[in-house]
Amino acid sequence: MIYTTTFEKIISPREREYLRLHFPSAKFKKTLSMVIVASLPDVNLFSSLPPSPPPSDSPSRSFRPPPPIPIPKYSPSPRNRNTQQQPNPALKLPHRRTRYYKPVQEGVISSDGERAIVIGESGVSYQLPGAPFEFQFSYSETPKAKPVGIREPAFMPFAPPTMPRPWTGKAPLKKAKKKVPLFDSFDPPPEGKAGVKYVEMPGPFPFGRYPKEGMGMTREEVLGEPLKKWEIGMLVKPHMHDNRQVNLGRDGFTHNMLELIHSHWKRRRVCKVRCKGVPTVDMDNVCRVLEEKTGGEIIHRVGGVVYLFRGRNYNYRTRPQYPLMLWKPAAPVYPKLIQEVPEGLTKEEAHEFRVKGKSLKPICKLSKNGVYVSLVKDVRDAFELSHLVKVDCPGLEPSDYKKIGAKLKELVPCVLLSFDDEQILVWRGRDWKSRFLDNPLTPILSETRIADDADKPIEEQTVSDQNTVISSPKMISLWKRAVESSKAVILEELDLTPDLLLEKVEEFEGTSQAAEHTFTALVLPGNDGAEDYVDDEDRPEVYSDMDDDFDDECSDDDESLEPVGPEGSLPVDKIVRKLREKLK
Repeated sequence: MIYTTTFEKIISPREREYLRLHFPSAKFKKTLSMVIVASLPDVNLFSSLPPSPPPSDSPSRSFRPPPPIPIPKYSPSPRNRNTQQQPNPALKLPHRRTRYYKPVQEGVISSDGERAIVIGESGVSYQLPGAPFEFQFSYSETPKAKPVGIREPAFMPFAPPTMPRPWTGKAPLKKAKKKVPLFDSFDPPPEGKAGVKYVEMPGPFPFGRYPKEGMGMTREEVLGEPLKKWEIGMLVKPHMHDNRQVNLGRDGFTHNMLELIHSHWKRRRVCKVRCKGVPTVDMDNVCRVLEEKTGGEIIHRVGGVVYLFRGRNYNYRTRPQYPLMLWKPAAPVYPKLIQEVPEGLTKEEAHEFRVKGKSLKPICKLSKNGVYVSLVKDVRDAFELSHLVKVDCPGLEPSDYKKIGAKLKELVPCVLLSFDDEQILVWRGRDWKSRFLDNPLTPILSETRIADDADKPIEEQTVSDQNTVISSPKMISLWKRAVESSKAVILEELDLTPDLLLEKVEEFEGTSQAAEHTFTALVLPGNDGAEDYVDDEDRPEVYSDMDDDFDDECSDDDESLEPVGPEGSLPVDKIVRKLREKLK
């Protein structure tokens, strides 16, 4: 009966056409048959299924193993994978990618007995019992402005004072019976001993002097007598072309560098410190901090390279030992450097200066990891001719040129206007005063005159007042150097007659030639009553390949004679000249 029924009696042609269009050809017949069977009346599709088996009382037949876990057809999505693996909260830094902020004031913000975290003039510092000074992360790169907040909870970056041994189920190991020999500067290892590194002995010492050894020696006792010039040359010369050095970067002189410098001093008497980047803007501060915290003495300095001497009586075993910082603390929050309305300006004036700074040419371009020793002097010289100065910093990190701007604000001083387009725009301020007010050769150009000249055409700008002398900062420095070296003179009296002016010129000409054409002469008695002349070129040089800084021009002993006048101006020099002419 079922099979004799035609398709036209069960489904309409319209429904059949719909199934043919929406199903593939392979599944068309199967789908069509399922629709026909489902539409038939009084047909039980599940009549052939067996009934459920009766419950069995036997325990052996009631236990059935669980079905195996089916293998997933597709790998789990990465979204579900990330939700399953949660990072360890102990490894998460609280100041990274978080909005933790806590305002702080000057004083103690956290303490644990004698261990405390203090907010003061030097920023965030850490007080430990028995420490000679307050510890900081960076001793040279701390702004003078006091912090207003912190980015992480206040806790010590040092190891805890006591840490009990965790129970491992075993007793602690016994001490080794073998005694390891300890060597230091005062007890060096014997020569040729295998497996022992070289330890530098104390010194140098003059003939007949011996090192002083003792606990609790002061810095002056460790340094000993001041070094002589030939001793400085002997100590610095081996390190000039050596790569064994301490690199000082954007963080400046950090706390862990204290132990690093002492490890260099264990092998050598001089530690070479090479500074690059932001700290080189204020090298005087870096040198002061190095001598103050390490206890050494800077004996030579060239650009960003500093040579630090450990002292004549230095002993590595009795050195001051400091705990190491286990991680870098988060930098505190300081006040904003760029104010919308800087001090001394109105909002319209500040906006006008920032617009002018867009078209202003920079005075210099700072490279990454460079040495910026002359940056402060260049900005000061540029302020002599312009009230706005711009410094280009292409490729530098934003934190780097912001730190440079903060240093310029303190050292020049000046007012920061903008950090846009990786450029530092500064204004010299209302209270600015020229450094060359007492020099008659220095131009005195006010801000109003510069602004007025900028609005005038080029033809009118070239016409200047006869009483005003215009000169560049470089020319001013050359004039100042010439006056200091007796190659130029400043006339106090301006209203001089031609005769008086000629006398001044002739008088100055004689003194300048004597100072410029000077030489060192040595007169030796000869057999024939005459005297021989020995020039500097004929003398043997002690340090021919050293710089002029280490030339021993005169002995440092008390019996040395000081020169009574400029070289070449003594009467004996005239006698030598006459004798040379006769000998020719």
